[in-house]
Amino acid sequence: MTTEKKYSRVLIKLSGEALAGQQGFGISPQTIGKFCREIAEVHKTGIEIAIVIGGGNIFRGVSESAQGMDRVQADYMGMLATIMNGLAVQDALEKLGCATRVMTAFSNPEIAEPYIRRRALRHLEKKRVVICAAGTGNPYFTTDTAAALRAMELKVDAIFKATKVDGIYDKDPKNFPDAIKYDKITFDEALEKRLKIMDTTAISLAMENNMPIIVFNIFEDGNIMRAVSGENVGTIVLGDNS
Repeated sequence: MTTEKKYSRVLIKLSGEALAGQQGFGISPQTIGKFCREIAEVHKTGIEIAIVIGGGNIFRGVSESAQGMDRVQADYMGMLATIMNGLAVQDALEKLGCATRVMTAFSNPEIAEPYIRRRALRHLEKKRVVICAAGTGNPYFTTDTAAALRAMELKVDAIFKATKVDGIYDKDPKNFPDAIKYDKITFDEALEKRLKIMDTTAISLAMENNMPIIVFNIFEDGNIMRAVSGENVGTIVLGDNS
């Protein structure tokens, strides 16, 4: 498959919940396989890909299951969950012929490389998919913030936030049939209207560095390819002067 490449290097933010598929928890091999087939197709076009993975399908530090736990301890458990997801995505991609590297924010030398920016950049240049796990390696920071941080460090062209909805709405479309979808919105508007795109730290970091965020529905077949080709498949968040 060929595509006109609007972007040469991208970061895809995959939520843990997406990896669970319809079962709602754990890891769904069928769902991961579907996503990875699409990512592999994009990778074959020559686009360099970094992935940041969440862990909410296994454990989330701010979830109900973590209530009563020390927040720091719970967040570290959530980071470990992202490593499990990263290994699952690596397995699926390598079965499709993609060279990959899982890189973690804290040391797990038996199963993954430590995240070192220069090494990650070199992997991307060598056309390896870089899977960033363990968030930022620090408690109190979400994987959304990790995605924004890695996007800046790895000099990607845009962040692609893969979700279960087809973009950003002025209110929850599940509860409000009259919800209005935005095709384009600024960072300032997103923060002012408290739209739940990413957490405010991630949005602020992207805004300060003029890093576009594209929010799209990953469950629609072919959407990853369409998104990185520059088609309007969701909502793009840009700076005021973009």
